Amino acid sequence: MSLAAVAATPTPWKPTRPVTVVVPYTPGGGTDSVARAVSKQLSVIWGQPVVIENLPGADGLIGTRKVIDAKPDGTTLLMQVPAIVLTRYTPGLKGVDPVSQLQPITAVAQASNAVVISGKLPAKSLAEFVEYCRRPGQRCSVATTDNQSRIMSRQFVSEEKLDSTVIVNYRGTAAIVTDMIANNVDMAFTGIAAALPHHKTGALRFIATTGDRRAGALPDVATTAEAGFAQYRSVNWFGLFAPRGLPPDAAQGLVAALREAVKAPDVRTAIVAAGAEPLVSTPDEFAAQVKAEGDRLGALVKRHPLE
Repeated sequence: MSLAAVAATPTPWKPTRPVTVVVPYTPGGGTDSVARAVSKQLSVIWGQPVVIENLPGADGLIGTRKVIDAKPDGTTLLMQVPAIVLTRYTPGLKGVDPVSQLQPITAVAQASNAVVISGKLPAKSLAEFVEYCRRPGQRCSVATTDNQSRIMSRQFVSEEKLDSTVIVNYRGTAAIVTDMIANNVDMAFTGIAAALPHHKTGALRFIATTGDRRAGALPDVATTAEAGFAQYRSVNWFGLFAPRGLPPDAAQGLVAALREAVKAPDVRTAIVAAGAEPLVSTPDEFAAQVKAEGDRLGALVKRHPLE
């Protein structure tokens, strides 16, 4: 390459001051784990501090709004999951649609969700759990965190005709895990990361995963399709958003840095431990993925409205 060509090559964008990645959920879940692993490596790549800020509340809207209102300069970013597309359907939020006010940058990782139950229950499969909850006089409970898990839980209770089963809403995955270990709640559609250590000890039990193929972290656990419950398919992405108006060079710089970040062995290890796999896409590809998930979940929420 000539010296003139080298001189003409633009320097990749990178932030000139510390970066905040907002996680609009409590610490300890898969979103938080992935965000922390990636942010640590981005700090190395950029030579700038990259700080995680957990701002849970209002189904993720409190933290999301902070990013919507931030300056679009690449120093305030949002790590979100598919539940963001359901905010507009949440009663009490007056149809607020955060997706329309954000700029999709890229997916960072993708994971199956999972069906996990208390290790104290007799069921060893999803079919057995359904039959257990259908027993006369048996009262089961399903725990939820975000809107996506609420929709899946409402679908599950309705379609499996579990009339005596109650849905219990929690503020975060860690609280669900604690109550499930104590046998205070029976089952949840959730990410893999927080429950995995307790599955290994027998305190909790994964009875299905919801992706298109078995999860790498749980090769012996059948998918919902394999178990005969294909309607509960759900693939969870962990995606990075920015305030709308982020310049194209900054968006490209973020994607390039993330492509490099997920190559680091410790980042890949953390993502796999969260039950996920690295997946860095272009802004256009990620925007299309967000739209497709919005269409799918939007159709589902019409059949099983949020309360």
